[in-house]
Amino acid sequence: MRRMSMELDVFVGNTTIIDEEVYQLWLDGHSVSDAVRMRLESDALSECEASGEVLHSDTMDQYRTFQMCERLLHCPSKLANQLLFQIPAHRQAMLIERYYEFDHTFAREVLGKKLSKGTKKDLDDISLKTGVALKSCRRQFDNFKRVFKVVEELKGPLVENVQHHFLLSDSLARDYAAVVFFANSRFETGKRKLQYLSFQDFAFCAGQLISYWTVGAVDNMMEDMDVDLEKEFLHDLKDLKVLVNDKDMLDQHKSLVCYQLKGKIKAFSEMEANFKNLSRALINIASKLTNTKDVRDLFIDLVEKFIEPCRSDKWTVGDLTLFLTHYTSTAHTLEMFRFQILWERYMGVIKSCILKMYHD
Repeated sequence: MRRMSMELDVFVGNTTIIDEEVYQLWLDGHSVSDAVRMRLESDALSECEASGEVLHSDTMDQYRTFQMCERLLHCPSKLANQLLFQIPAHRQAMLIERYYEFDHTFAREVLGKKLSKGTKKDLDDISLKTGVALKSCRRQFDNFKRVFKVVEELKGPLVENVQHHFLLSDSLARDYAAVVFFANSRFETGKRKLQYLSFQDFAFCAGQLISYWTVGAVDNMMEDMDVDLEKEFLHDLKDLKVLVNDKDMLDQHKSLVCYQLKGKIKAFSEMEANFKNLSRALINIASKLTNTKDVRDLFIDLVEKFIEPCRSDKWTVGDLTLFLTHYTSTAHTLEMFRFQILWERYMGVIKSCILKMYHD
């Protein structure tokens, strides 16, 4: 009887091999069979002349590795200190960053909602609406929840806390800070009139509010400094009502702005005719921010009471920029107006947010 001989090539190494494309397929929520099909379609075999069977086996191995790494990714600092996987530092950074990256279309749907079981039940609908796989939606939602739970009670700057605990890049940490900030203050983002605004529009506004309206904006030793708006500041905004309640001051403010803008903006006559209404809108929004519901309605109020009137009068972004600049700067020349620091702190954020939200 002839003995069959077999030759085996065995390679032994201790560095965990990670295929970034397969990792992305896993993160996107694709099954092993779907991932194999997609790899076949992308000509993954053409370079190495491997069979479909080998590709299936490789994909299975990769998926197994990712699933074993996942619990470590929930607390990224553990990844560097474990001994099971030998992963170079730059690859660890890639694994963490990619795991915590999220689809902006998905984030837009959950922005401002409570990160609770109730919202998690809606993920099926959100998956259908956004085209993001349900498995990926769940991962992203759980990541939001995990980051929120870790940083909501921490002292210190929100973005830095996210970076320190989750080892994320600066830009991704800022996006998470926006998610946490919106979840904490429960800003209204779902109304029909706000649907034109993207996640990035809201994230920019969150950055402005965090930088200038939170307790941490004036005292970086306070607790919860970047998650909560500063109550004293919001209360003091009522003082700004003098700008519209005092008729002489309102008239004087209008004439100063008109003097600065004559011949410089296309919508001058519309601005002149509507100045008092626009000024009242901005001051009324400020004076109501002591009320939790009005804080939540900040963006809908800006759209309905200021952006829509300007849009219907066909203001350009250039017109709006000049108006808000001079509307803010001329107030300090008003003789009885003594709230300049408060005024600039309020209007700086409002101007930035309005310009970001105004799509002419």
